[in-house]
Amino acid sequence: MELATVLYRSAALLGVVMVLLWGVSLRLRDASIVDPFWGTGFVLVAWTAFLSVGAAGARATLVVALTTLWGLRLSVHLLARNLGHGEDARYQAIRKRVGPRFPLASLVIVFLFQGVLLWGISMPLQVAITSPAPLGPLDAVGAALWAVGLFFEAVGDLQLTRFRKDPSSQGKVLDTGLWRYTRHPNYFGDALLWWGLSCFALATGAWWTLFAPALMTFLLLRVSGVTLLEKSLVHRRPEYRAYVARTSAFIPWWPRG
Repeated sequence: MELATVLYRSAALLGVVMVLLWGVSLRLRDASIVDPFWGTGFVLVAWTAFLSVGAAGARATLVVALTTLWGLRLSVHLLARNLGHGEDARYQAIRKRVGPRFPLASLVIVFLFQGVLLWGISMPLQVAITSPAPLGPLDAVGAALWAVGLFFEAVGDLQLTRFRKDPSSQGKVLDTGLWRYTRHPNYFGDALLWWGLSCFALATGAWWTLFAPALMTFLLLRVSGVTLLEKSLVHRRPEYRAYVARTSAFIPWWPRG
């Protein structure tokens, strides 16, 4: 199966799923449902490529397994975190800004836009799964980076969830566990994980796919992750400025002072 055919299939699938998800969001009046789908979207793309190639090799099997494990864990985590909290403030702000045009606007700037991002970032997965090239050293590097990244993301999420559930943590800053070494272990883990998954595509010679982990890292650092979150935390938690002064923003490192 040629890569172009797989790309067309995954694009069509994401287009249909995003429109259906948008329809559900209108029914629920909650555009936040797009967030838990993020991980599952990559799982759907990976399986579309995997089922399209017929006799899948070792790399294809490994990549689809790693993507499924990461994507479903992330979706379950986000679904559990968001359940019962209503629409996220980001989408409420858009709803307020565009007014009656929000239903159509949300289709374009929330659901279809995220679908395009997801499809683009998934390029290394689709390349790696459809390539017949044998496994090599870069695949081992990719698996190692993926494992370390998943550890930081999953453990960081778990530590934050437990912290938020503790009544004594109200108004305080989580600075223990992985959060002692980086202010965003979950985002760091997500970025590292994607550099790992991209190594599987690099192992096939597809160096051009490096744009995908670079874009994911940029989004986590400057768009929907670190920058956006810290703008609100500095105002909501008095201890956060001191935490910023002593703790690495992204890459784990020993605390200062």
